Amino acid sequence: MIQTERALQQVLEWGRSLTGFADEHALEAVRGGQYILQRIHPSLRDTSARTGRDPQNETLIVAFYRELALLFWLDDCNDLGVIAPEQLAAVEQALGQGVPCALPGFEGCAALRASLAALAYDRRDYAQLLDDTRCYCAALRAGHAQAAGAERWSYAEYLHNGIDSIAYANVFCCLSLLWGLDMATLRARPAFRQVLRLISAIGRLQNDLHGRDKDRSAGEADNAAILLLQRYPAMPVLEFLNNELAGHKRMLHRVMAEERFPAPWGPLIEAMAAIRAEYYQTSTSRYRSDAAGGGQRAPA
Repeated sequence: MIQTERALQQVLEWGRSLTGFADEHALEAVRGGQYILQRIHPSLRDTSARTGRDPQNETLIVAFYRELALLFWLDDCNDLGVIAPEQLAAVEQALGQGVPCALPGFEGCAALRASLAALAYDRRDYAQLLDDTRCYCAALRAGHAQAAGAERWSYAEYLHNGIDSIAYANVFCCLSLLWGLDMATLRARPAFRQVLRLISAIGRLQNDLHGRDKDRSAGEADNAAILLLQRYPAMPVLEFLNNELAGHKRMLHRVMAEERFPAPWGPLIEAMAAIRAEYYQTSTSRYRSDAAGGGQRAPA
């Protein structure tokens, strides 16, 4: 697999064409991307006989890292206001449609979309990635607006939106696009769609539980634990959310045991279910939960 420093430099070089892009976006993208690819590498190696896509291909790996960095950057564009609202609207339009951004300072958007279009093993994955990006951006906007508004969502509404704002669909679709994982065909199976929703709900709850203290100290209300405490101050929120998380995991395991999905979907889903312990807890910046982490919030 490509060396970490070499990959990081390539992501940073691309990111410099995006206004507001920070080193952290590249650092966490490479670290998180490595975690995922290492967990599924044996399965990708097995599928390469069918697809011809080498799991160690540098071009594919860097494209995946850049897409992850884009998701981190978009999250901060929404919640931290690193670019102006009119710029964000133009960026979202460009990324969701796969066209150049109408404003200068965001050339990396078109470059990444063009590279993914050219690399797509199945063109259906590229079309789906655009759709998933539109859903992700819409969910980020909705969550930010809700958290800033006077009327609070119910827990059900929050989790429904959080399934899109966790961006797992984008991550999976990008992997499928680059390494031929046949996600477009699998989406036709109800059980696969159920797995996607369950693992995304698990991801949202893990993210919120891990980032609760940082979100609270930063005044961030777009978090399930904070939302529930605002509505029900006496509620044992952590116990409730951990029970919810355990229930979603049990449902996920039942579906995975009953269904047989081709490689590398089993290891990939397992990797994402374990991400709180294996990735969040070892973060040096964005997801770090202790005081030495710089006080930043854990993102959506």
